[in-house]
Amino acid sequence: MSNTVKVQPDLTFVKELQAVGGDSLKKCYQCATCSVVCPLSPADSPYPRKEMVWAQWGLKDRLVNDIDIWLCHNCGTCSDLCPRGAKPGDLLSALRNMAYRNLAPLPIIGKLMSSSAGILPLAAPALIFYGLIWVIMAGKFGTMFPTFEWNAADHAWTAVEGGKVVFGGLFPGDYTIDPVFMLVFAFMIFMFYAGVRNMLKAFDAQPKTFIVGRKEEPCFLSCLIDTLQYEVLQHTQFFDCKDEQTDELDEKRATGHRWLMFAFIALAVVTGVVASGHWGGWLLRNLGITGLGDIVSAIGHTPMPFYHPIKLLALVGAGLGVYGLLAVTKRRVNLDQAKQSSSWYDWYLLAVIWTVFLTGIGAMVFRVLGVGLLAYPIYYVHLVGVFMLFAYLPWSKLGHLVYRTVALSCAKKIGRIPMGADK
Repeated sequence: MSNTVKVQPDLTFVKELQAVGGDSLKKCYQCATCSVVCPLSPADSPYPRKEMVWAQWGLKDRLVNDIDIWLCHNCGTCSDLCPRGAKPGDLLSALRNMAYRNLAPLPIIGKLMSSSAGILPLAAPALIFYGLIWVIMAGKFGTMFPTFEWNAADHAWTAVEGGKVVFGGLFPGDYTIDPVFMLVFAFMIFMFYAGVRNMLKAFDAQPKTFIVGRKEEPCFLSCLIDTLQYEVLQHTQFFDCKDEQTDELDEKRATGHRWLMFAFIALAVVTGVVASGHWGGWLLRNLGITGLGDIVSAIGHTPMPFYHPIKLLALVGAGLGVYGLLAVTKRRVNLDQAKQSSSWYDWYLLAVIWTVFLTGIGAMVFRVLGVGLLAYPIYYVHLVGVFMLFAYLPWSKLGHLVYRTVALSCAKKIGRIPMGADK
């Protein structure tokens, strides 16, 4: 006698899934074309066919705990070849979007990202805070667009007529930028920790795959290192999605993602050097090691001349970022909406990253030209953009840098996918 399985559909979940990009799932009639053509789907219990069934049935628990949604890299092959236009790739993308919104605490942040009406509430904390700082400093200097010169004795910028445009003079980094973004970084790390903890708890119920010839299950750390080496740094999963029908836009998507990642790494190094130089020099001087403190401070002193190695690295990072953004944006703009679609959630992240890079470049250009009337407002928008990018990272699609990395590592540990070196 067979066992009875009780199915409890969640209709609210189905509607929410349709709202974040899975609106065509009811067209699926289970032909399994999607699972057959996917170059990444494992032979045992392949995706995305089973996810299409679960979604149609409203099996929320199955889907939100499904490790396979993280194995898909959204190449779109399954959606391109679906005879019914059910867009299975969009379904997996929508499921990841739901995960980004709900893995970490405060899911209201993810919900705000899903609608254009959420932009102002998300931007409000930084808009108000830095707007007040600007007004206060303008009252102190008697102008909204002051200029400065460096006071070496006090290690500070002094407002003068006909000086330089200096962002750190109007928005003092020691009090209004560094402390704020240190708190933002700590907040981001804690929320990622909570999100990853929830993810790992959900994966506990995942079945393990028996692999013939596998001597022992690798430790999570070795799987994590393998994932960072292959899937993150080399983007092997993106390139594994290719076949003879892969077009130029898909090729550029993989390259664009990788260059954008390297851009963030380069700019993170720049930020780290500047912060370490500034605060390291401050600490050494307060410890009475004045000479060494001055040297360390000089390493991170801003604004830097264009021949400074750290400045050159920043320019390279900016260039790589813009190139990567162009490639990724061009592909999304040219998507065949009948086969693959984009939601507001997708465009939100691209818009924020474009804002960060363009305002960063624009602020630098107008600062060098000495046009404070444009440099300061653009820098103000840049601060707001950077805040929105990092403060809300655990709920945005960029959170895949953490969540997908953890999921791929878990999938390797249980044998769902092979280690990078074994492919």
